[in-house]
Amino acid sequence: MKRTDFYYELPEELIAQDPLEDRSSSRLLVLDRKSGAVSHHVFREITEYLKEGDCLVINDTKVIPARLIGSKIGTDAKIEVLLLKRKENNIWETLVKPGKKMKAGAKLSFGDGLLTGEVIDIVEEGNRLIRFSFEGIFEEILDQLGQMPLPPYITHQLQDKNRYQTVYAKHTGSAAAPTAGLHFTPELLRAIEERGIEIAKVTLHVGLGTFRPVKVDEITDHHMHSEFYQIDEEAAKKINRAKATGNRVICVGTTSCRTIESAADESGHLKAKSGWTDIFIYPGYEFRALDGLITNFHLPESTLIMLVSALAGRENVLAAYEEAVKERYRFFSFGDAMLVV
Repeated sequence: MKRTDFYYELPEELIAQDPLEDRSSSRLLVLDRKSGAVSHHVFREITEYLKEGDCLVINDTKVIPARLIGSKIGTDAKIEVLLLKRKENNIWETLVKPGKKMKAGAKLSFGDGLLTGEVIDIVEEGNRLIRFSFEGIFEEILDQLGQMPLPPYITHQLQDKNRYQTVYAKHTGSAAAPTAGLHFTPELLRAIEERGIEIAKVTLHVGLGTFRPVKVDEITDHHMHSEFYQIDEEAAKKINRAKATGNRVICVGTTSCRTIESAADESGHLKAKSGWTDIFIYPGYEFRALDGLITNFHLPESTLIMLVSALAGRENVLAAYEEAVKERYRFFSFGDAMLVV
């Protein structure tokens, strides 16, 4: 299967640059994965498609303000550092721009020396391991100096950092938001629970590998980066209960999907566990635990549109995307949503 099999034309003006004032007022395209039929709604109407006994799985990871702007000590060179993964103590794997001159031993300063760093190694794909030095608590300094790591297709400045967090974000560690969850409000979540739908919280810390473009022609040659996930006993019980009673497990976002599919056994049963996953889901994959998916509209030729195509069929998904373009839906992180059932 070729990367180009997942290409579609997207007018640039349909890329959402700002979040809507009311999270739940975004549009919702509902796709019947068996027939390919689509219908158009407002996101808060999602309750009409969830049934008593269903289990909604959400990813409660929290995005860190992972983008740091500083300078190379001894020069005037501006340096941008994106924190990708904490390796140990104060050592982080990072993406550095420009990276060519950032050899091992290079020293960096952020916030007039409030935070300093030293490049200690160059690893896979040119990422840098940086050891940070500071006085106080790293998370507090990062909150003061760091910016939200918005995707490059968003060119507007984000006025409120919390708009790139879900309302249920709890466990700090992501370099990007699980964006399908951005449509939920506390009121909508309460309305869902009042209908007898269980909400299971899992955690997957989203790395930029999820969004890295597929550069190989054959998609099976693409290598996914690993991400840390955690499923506790309570979440596993809720998901298993829905499966055992013949109800549906509906994931909010591709990250929740990848979490439960990584942890489920062949029968779809889950146990509490944590670990690293590099699962790559594309057409031909047999889902073990997931029955439905709430997701945003994804980039052409991305691993994310491949995952959705694995669930609903490539032709159905591309036809739905064509309809969304025609109907002027808003695309990507701050855009509208799709429900696949």
